[in-house]
Amino acid sequence: MVYFGERLKALRHEKKLTQEQLADKMELVKSSISSYENNTKYPSIEVLIKLCQYFGVSSDYLLGLSDKLEYEVSELDDEQLKIILSMVAQFIKYNRLYSKVNADITEETD
Repeated sequence: MVYFGERLKALRHEKKLTQEQLADKMELVKSSISSYENNTKYPSIEVLIKLCQYFGVSSDYLLGLSDKLEYEVSELDDEQLKIILSMVAQFIKYNRLYSKVNADITEETD
């Protein structure tokens, strides 16, 4: 199971922030972020909401209840969104094909 602290730290690193910088953005002290990342303390609901809004993720993701990481796409124009959706469709198609080929190989070796 991925814990809250691990997810928070990964998101912070993704944005190339120090603990102190994130603490400033959340109006907290650095030790609070450190405690969250070490799973020795958990944020209040208000802070959890601010973290989710800042990183653009759901509370379920941050709390480890879901592995679905959603990205904010509201600032993309229609053409950019179309390109991304096309890429996602291609990855899904590839994964299905790859899974089928692996299943066929496994059946042949059994």
